[in-house]
Amino acid sequence: MELKQLVQSVENEVIDMRRHLHQYPEVSGEEYETSKTIQKKLSEAGIPFKTGYAKTGVLGIIQGEKPGGTVALRADIDALPIQEENDLPYKSTIQNKMHACGHDAHTSMLIGTGKVLHQLKSEIVGTILLVFQPAEENAPVGGSQQMMDDGVFDEYTPDVIFGQHVWPDLPVGEIGVVHNEIMGASDRFKITVKGSGGHASMPHQSNDAIIIANNLITQLQTIVSRNTDPIDSAVLTIGKIEGGYRYNVIADEVNLEGTIRTFKPEVKEMVKNRFYSIVEGIGKSFDAQMTIEYLDGYPATINSPQWADEVRNASRKVLGEDATPTVSPSLGGEDFSRFLQKYPGAFYWLGTSVKDSEPQYPLHDPRFKLDERALSKGVEVMSQLALDTLKNLNEEETRK
Repeated sequence: MELKQLVQSVENEVIDMRRHLHQYPEVSGEEYETSKTIQKKLSEAGIPFKTGYAKTGVLGIIQGEKPGGTVALRADIDALPIQEENDLPYKSTIQNKMHACGHDAHTSMLIGTGKVLHQLKSEIVGTILLVFQPAEENAPVGGSQQMMDDGVFDEYTPDVIFGQHVWPDLPVGEIGVVHNEIMGASDRFKITVKGSGGHASMPHQSNDAIIIANNLITQLQTIVSRNTDPIDSAVLTIGKIEGGYRYNVIADEVNLEGTIRTFKPEVKEMVKNRFYSIVEGIGKSFDAQMTIEYLDGYPATINSPQWADEVRNASRKVLGEDATPTVSPSLGGEDFSRFLQKYPGAFYWLGTSVKDSEPQYPLHDPRFKLDERALSKGVEVMSQLALDTLKNLNEEETRK
């Protein structure tokens, strides 16, 4: 059978599987039933697999009839601690848990891709690895490094690795991929500002932590506006503030939490250094105690240009010449970045925007939805990509 026919033969199963996973989401570190479902589906397809990576991770192994290169395909499997607000027949049945980032689709598409490629085993020269990764949402720890630490690639080492992510900003039938940075480094921080409290009518007897925090927020914004080259990308966001007791009490403590996003390592280090300098400087100028908790998160996701081009070529072969529009990188964080630090490869986006008749909500929104017509396209692109990459790896080996 041709690739397209094989993809069509698994399309309904992929959709059904995605809906099942959507109904029973499991957050980072708790993906036990999800892992069992993956193992069951691989067993039914006759695909060998191994477990024991980052607790719930699974590695499927498709070995071709002849030896050759090794390509890894990755899907993340965890959900988010979000209460779903969609009214769907397959909406989440678990309180405060939802697949709001599309990992249910990623898992289902990779299983579908595995089933397609397993039926082409006789034509495959080399090995294809199906990497089902837990805890992607558990920044800054994640699951990719833990899988590698647990030996996921000890026996089969990938020459190239690819990751696919649903993308609501692109229509169905389009793929987003770029050379070099496609996703940002994502650091987190918490600042505790300690002043001294008092009565609102006698501020001279206190050291107002809210005033100090206000000045701190203003100064932190100058890092991007006045210290970062306008050509480079950086974001510093304060996402949470807690402080104060009531209207007539001066606050003695304020807690701030936020994130720093960058692409280039040198920009990240500059922003981080200025962040520390400003926090410590504001503390000294206001005679306040400042405590910083800084968590270095996922590094930037940096594509190998050669393999980004391979994604583009496979996508055009499957979806048409207009399937890969020009896109800009995102400063969203992605745990796949740690795989790309060790192995060449590429991360790309699969267009999944819903029809014009309904609003499209972004990733991580409790109303996030995707167009399921994209799932078969994701399976076909990933299958074609794996086959083309093995062919190119073998041709490179022959030329040596």
